[in-house]
Amino acid sequence: MRHSSANPPAGGRESCRAPHGAALAAACWLGAGLASCALAPAERENSTPAPVVDRDATSAVLLAGHVVVLQRLMQAPPAEQAEILDAAHRDYTLAPTPSHQLRYALELASPGHAGTNLPEAERLLRELMATPETLVPAERAFAYLELQKVDVQLTLAAENRTLQDSAAHADRERLAAANRHLQTEIDENAKLRKDLEDARAKLDAITNIERSLNDRKPGTEGHTP
Repeated sequence: MRHSSANPPAGGRESCRAPHGAALAAACWLGAGLASCALAPAERENSTPAPVVDRDATSAVLLAGHVVVLQRLMQAPPAEQAEILDAAHRDYTLAPTPSHQLRYALELASPGHAGTNLPEAERLLRELMATPETLVPAERAFAYLELQKVDVQLTLAAENRTLQDSAAHADRERLAAANRHLQTEIDENAKLRKDLEDARAKLDAITNIERSLNDRKPGTEGHTP
């Protein structure tokens, strides 16, 4: 009887340990699950990093595209040049993005084709440089340099027109002065001719008078008493 009260049956000990072991296992399982849930986003972020945009490569691609189109424009026959310019204008009209606007301005500023329009190119480039952040660095630099070139060309063209106008004005002034001088000489020659004719007429009249007097002298001498 003492033995039974002091030492419980084996089954009793197992029944007391089983709930404690099950609770510990459940707690461990729940903790592991929470830990895995907490770590999952970080693991997913590390496994799939966000894509990195290479701005330098993008700038190089855009700049190369502009240069290639400009080269085609310069080397193409007139009909193809008109098609290239029309395509750039259509792209700019339908989708007026900064890149399309820059390409259209660059083609308008290019010499050697019938569609060259420096004032319009300057206007488009100034619009772009008013908001330079809309362009990638390479395009921004290209637009700035092209605007400087267009400004120089327009300044030289204006100065050339001024010089031509000044030269034309000077030529007109010289021509007018020459015409005035010629007219003065013509008037003087006409006056001299009139004076000469008047003098000749007077001389003829004097000659006639003298001849008349000479003719009358012999008759007068014959009637002397």
